[in-house]
Amino acid sequence: MSELLAIETAQQRILAALRPIGSEPCRVEDCAGRVLAEDITSPLALPPFDNSSMDGFCLRAADIAAASTAAPVVLPVSADIPAGAGLPAPLPAGSAARILTGAPLPPGADAVLPVENTDQYGKAGQALPQTVACLAPVKAGENVRRKGEDLQQGQRVLKKGRTLQAQDVGLLVALGFAQVAVMRRPRIAVFSSGDELLTPGQPLAPGKIYDSNRYVLGALLQDAGAEVLQLGIAQDTRASVEALLQNAVAQAPDLILSSAGVSVGVYDFVRQVLEENGALDFWRVNMRPGKPVAFGQYQGIPFLGLPGNPVSAYIGCLVFVLPLLRALLGQPAAAPRKVQATLQEPLQSPDGRESFYRGILTRSGEQTVARLAGHQGSGNLFSLVQANALLIVPAGVKTIAAGESVTAWLLDEESA
Repeated sequence: MSELLAIETAQQRILAALRPIGSEPCRVEDCAGRVLAEDITSPLALPPFDNSSMDGFCLRAADIAAASTAAPVVLPVSADIPAGAGLPAPLPAGSAARILTGAPLPPGADAVLPVENTDQYGKAGQALPQTVACLAPVKAGENVRRKGEDLQQGQRVLKKGRTLQAQDVGLLVALGFAQVAVMRRPRIAVFSSGDELLTPGQPLAPGKIYDSNRYVLGALLQDAGAEVLQLGIAQDTRASVEALLQNAVAQAPDLILSSAGVSVGVYDFVRQVLEENGALDFWRVNMRPGKPVAFGQYQGIPFLGLPGNPVSAYIGCLVFVLPLLRALLGQPAAAPRKVQATLQEPLQSPDGRESFYRGILTRSGEQTVARLAGHQGSGNLFSLVQANALLIVPAGVKTIAAGESVTAWLLDEESA
C-alpha cells in the first residue's frame, strides 16, 4: 500500500504539473471579476487639466481677500465656462468667470468661489450676469482640482494578476481604455461517477441519491473564476468512464476534475482508466476527510480525482483545486483566512491524519469559541451548511482537548 502523501507535498506536485494558460482581450464593461494579464500604465494624468470642484466663480484669490457679507467685493464677469466646452481663454485681471463643476480652470484664475458665497446663489438658469458680488474670501487653490493630483501620466495604476473590481473598471474607463488583456478563464471539465447518482429533476428511486457534488464543485469553480464544463455522470463501467473522459478531452480543458471512482472499490474504474491512458502521480493524501485524492494526467491533460462523499469533495476542492486555479490565472498563492479559537469540546484524529472538522465559531466576550457543527460524517452536507469554519487538527496530532486553542479556517465573510 502506498504511503500517504502530506497535503503540502500533494499541493506542490499538482502546481508543478500545471501548464500556463494564455490571455485574451476583454471589453472594459465585461472585465469585472476577471484577472488582469498586463500591467496598466496611465496614458494620461488624472485629472487631465486643472478644473473646478464647485459651481461658482473662478477668480484670483487676492482680488477678494477683503470680501465679506457686510462689504462685498464686486467683480466684472468676463466669461461663462461650462463643463465640456473646451479650454477657456485666460482670465482678465480683476475679473471673474462663471464656472461649473468639472469645467477647466482658465489661465490666470487660482481659486473658485462657491456660488453660495455670491449674490448669484439661487439664480440657476439665468443669463450670465455682468458682475458678481463676492461675499467671502477664498484661498488660492481652494475648490480647484489640479492636473495630475489623482495620478500622473506614465504611472502604473493596476498590476498584472489583479482581480478587477468595479472601481478598477471605472479607472480604466477614466483613462480611456475600451479593452484590456485578461487571463483566459481556466476551463475545468467536471464529472461525477456512480450508478447511484441522479440528476436533479429525475424522480428519486430506491437506492439512488442526487448528484450534489458536480453542482457544489461547479459553484466553487465558477466563483473562483473558472469556466465549468459539466460532463455529467459516469456509470460504474469502464466503457462509460472512458467515453466520458474522451468527451472531456475533445473540449480541451485545462483540468479534468472528477468526484468518486478513485478509491479501491470493485467498481472504481476512474483510477484504472487513468493509469491505462495516462499517468497517476499520486492517489492518497494524509487528510481526513478526503484521503483518496488522485492526481495525474489523462492523454496529456491534468486530472484530479476527488472522493465521492460530498464533504470530502468540497474540502478537497478548497485544499487542492482553488490554489490550482490561482496558479493558472497567474495569481500568487493566497493563504486561507484562519483564526485561533478556543474549543468547547474535544477534537480527535485517531490515526493522526490532518483532519478538517466542520465547526461553528461564535464570540464570547473577547474570545472566539468553536464547537462542532452537526454530525461529522463525510456524507453529511447539512453540517457543512451550518458551519462557518473548518477546525483543523494538524498531522501527527491525535487530540485537541476542550479549552485548548484550535486553528479555524474561515468559510465565509461573517465568520468570527
